[in-house]
Amino acid sequence: MTPRTGRAAGAGKAANGGTRRSELLGIAAQLFATRGYSQTTVRDIADEAGILSGSLYHHFASKEDMLREILREFMDDLLAAFTGIAAQEGTPREQFDALVHTAFATIHERPFAVALYQNESAVVGSLADFEFVGKTSAKIEKLWLGVLQSGRDSGDFRDDLEISLAYRFIRDTVWTSVRWYHPRGKLRHDVVAQQYLTMLYGGLLAG
Repeated sequence: MTPRTGRAAGAGKAANGGTRRSELLGIAAQLFATRGYSQTTVRDIADEAGILSGSLYHHFASKEDMLREILREFMDDLLAAFTGIAAQEGTPREQFDALVHTAFATIHERPFAVALYQNESAVVGSLADFEFVGKTSAKIEKLWLGVLQSGRDSGDFRDDLEISLAYRFIRDTVWTSVRWYHPRGKLRHDVVAQQYLTMLYGGLLAG
């Protein structure tokens, strides 16, 4: 087998470095979410990764940089997913269903990033260069409000619906479920999402 040289070898190193970087961010997200950002040290992350603390600084300048990268990637991906749904053809109800299913799928696939965002909002608000979190959250809120408003205008949703209030109820009940939802539990995220929509649309009363 011919050894890789030049550009090919460099590309291989870059790919390996990117993979290791992603692994470290995954470990950091889990520790930040389960122990708390303030309670987690660089040494904790390094110990969990099986490396020396100094080695972590080859990839990241600080613990804060890791938090910033985790949240930026998470928020950007979430905004992109919701933007794509809002741009699709279909009724407002179909779009809303897709938003809810995507939210629960995100909780299933990225529970630590979701929990970190939910639990550390006060910390994030006190840090410099984290303005993107609030700005991206506002864009996401605008998308959801737009779908709800379209549903009210089209007659899919009640005409007496207070859009902003409805959004806050929906947002909080969906995202805080990360605190009890188990990715390997009995009910998968798509079943949970459908149960949520059934209760939201039909309520608890029979008939």
